[in-house]
Amino acid sequence: MSGADHELRKELDATLQTRRELGPDYENELLDSFLEKVEQRLDTVVDKQVRRRMAEEQMVAARGSSVGTAPQPQPASGLPDGLGARLGLAVASLVLAIPLSAIAVANAGLTGLVTCWAGIVAVNGLQASRSWFSRGGGTRTSD
Repeated sequence: MSGADHELRKELDATLQTRRELGPDYENELLDSFLEKVEQRLDTVVDKQVRRRMAEEQMVAARGSSVGTAPQPQPASGLPDGLGARLGLAVASLVLAIPLSAIAVANAGLTGLVTCWAGIVAVNGLQASRSWFSRGGGTRTSD
């Protein structure tokens, strides 16, 4: 577990402890505060990944231009293609799963937890199937 993830875990524990002490009257404010910290962490991770990817692309372009090869065209959608997009969604899902699981258990118990994780699995499954079918992996025909 990285340092920032450990800090988020400590924040979640503190938020849950504060909720136990203050009761459900302040639940919305506590959750908003914690989710804001999660959002800041996600923004930091995404910014770091974008900067790293841009630096890699600049290095590839610089090396490619000196060798005489053309850089690869970007997807028309402007979104990252392939593993990067799937990995980003998976990481975001797991980071958000922590507070969502806590909220689900606090409000609906085991049923809420199962429903929460079913939604997380469904979102990731839809993304995986979308990227699989967009590559044509599931549309092979034999003549």
